[in-house]
Amino acid sequence: MQLVFIRHGLSEWNALNLFTGWRDVNLSEKGVEEAKEAGRKLKAAGFEFDIAFTSVLTRAIKTCNLVLEESDQLWVPQIKTWRLNERHYGGLQGLNKAEAAAEHGDEQVRIWRRSYDVLPPVLDPKDPHSAHNDRRYAHLPADVVPDCENLKVTLDRVLPFWEDQIAPAIKADKRVLVAAHGNSLRALAKHIEGISDEDIMGLEIPTGQPLVYELDDNLKVISKRYL
Repeated sequence: MQLVFIRHGLSEWNALNLFTGWRDVNLSEKGVEEAKEAGRKLKAAGFEFDIAFTSVLTRAIKTCNLVLEESDQLWVPQIKTWRLNERHYGGLQGLNKAEAAAEHGDEQVRIWRRSYDVLPPVLDPKDPHSAHNDRRYAHLPADVVPDCENLKVTLDRVLPFWEDQIAPAIKADKRVLVAAHGNSLRALAKHIEGISDEDIMGLEIPTGQPLVYELDDNLKVISKRYL
């Protein structure tokens, strides 16, 4: 069984070196081309999909659309869920990473970005940019909408969707595409690959590069490769 992950193409804020998180940012021109190229690679390699899963953030949705369009599969059903959103970077969202490092120190910012269980600064729920004020999350209980997340919390958020939707689709022999974000995909990779809390700090998933997993009947990883 195969499973394909793709992190969204380079976003406008990626290009500006800003913390993005749950802020809804568009793809950059380079990101659009990355997504299109990913679709072309998948088509050339003969990949066909039965279902696609993505987040409710524009950069992931557009990447999913472009990948499917370029591989002549735009008709494939898509399921969008907040559970596949990027990790919520709390009060860091919108800040320049270099400026944050200058203020807080390189090591502290590295820990905030890569550690498994250290939380970033909390974003005030009353902040105009808080997800509490975003209509796409209005159906969620207030205590479910995050004000900051580390990778551990992100995994706790993503895992129920994996177990309820993605894993059953794979076991039903559906060919699955997951177009999401660096940290939601890192969280899923940690789970399916059995990566330790320490080693996950070193995992980086590049933008716009299809990551192909071969899985056994128990959804254990046999192999992984980038196209």
